[in-house]
Amino acid sequence: MARCQCDVTDARRLLNPGPVAIVTTSWRAEANAAPVSWTAPLSMGPPLVGCVIHPHRHTADMIRFSEEFAINIPGPDLLKQTAFLGSISGLQTNKIEAAGLETFGAQSISAPLIEGCLAWIECGLVDVIPVGDHTLFVGNVVKVQALDEAYAQRWLLNERKYSPLTYLGGSHYAVVSEPLEAIVQTSAEGSLIAETAEEREAREEHEATERERRQAEGEEGFEQMQRAERSGEKRVF
Repeated sequence: MARCQCDVTDARRLLNPGPVAIVTTSWRAEANAAPVSWTAPLSMGPPLVGCVIHPHRHTADMIRFSEEFAINIPGPDLLKQTAFLGSISGLQTNKIEAAGLETFGAQSISAPLIEGCLAWIECGLVDVIPVGDHTLFVGNVVKVQALDEAYAQRWLLNERKYSPLTYLGGSHYAVVSEPLEAIVQTSAEGSLIAETAEEREAREEHEATERERRQAEGEEGFEQMQRAERSGEKRVF
C-alpha cells in the first residue's frame, strides 16, 4: 500500500472523526449554539473536558462572560442543523431559533440543552489557555446525561440514529458504527497472537465468499456491485 505525504494542517482532520459537539452558552438572556469538532477529555479526577475555539468567535466570548458551557452531542438526525449552526454567527442571529431547534433547561448551568441530541455535558469554566491561533476552554464537568438507547458506559451503536455524529471536514460528516471488541490473547512467551484460530476461520470463510462472488459476477461486475453497495450506504441529507 502506498503512503502519501499530507500537509501539516491535515493533522487536525486525521485526528477526527470524533463526536461533534454543539456547544451552547447563555449570557444576559441571550443563548447561542455552535458546532465544535475539537473537544477532548482532559482529566478524570477532577472531571475536566476541553473545547478548542477560535478566540474571535462569538462562542468564545459567551464562554468567557458566562464562565460556563454545555456540550451537546448530536446524532445523524441533527446533521443539517449542526452544519447550519456553523454557517452563521450568533452576533446578529438567534441561531437556535433559526435552526428550528428545541431546548430544555440544564440541571446546573444557565446554558440551554438541545433536544434531539444523544448526550449532554454541563461544565463550569475553570481555565482559558491560548494555544496557537485558538483557545482551549477547560470545563469542570458538573452534570452528564445520555439517552439509554445510545449510551451505557460506552456508545452502544445498536442503531444508526443513536450513534454520534462525527466531523470529517468541509460539509462532510459520518456516523460512528460497527462496534469492535478486542479479545487479546498472548503466546506462552507473552507475544500477541494477532489472529486466533477462530478469527482465521472467519477470515478464510469471508475470503472464500468474496472469491465466489467474483467468479459469479466477473471482475467488472463484482466491482460495480461493490460500488453500488457502498453508494447504498452513503446517505445525503
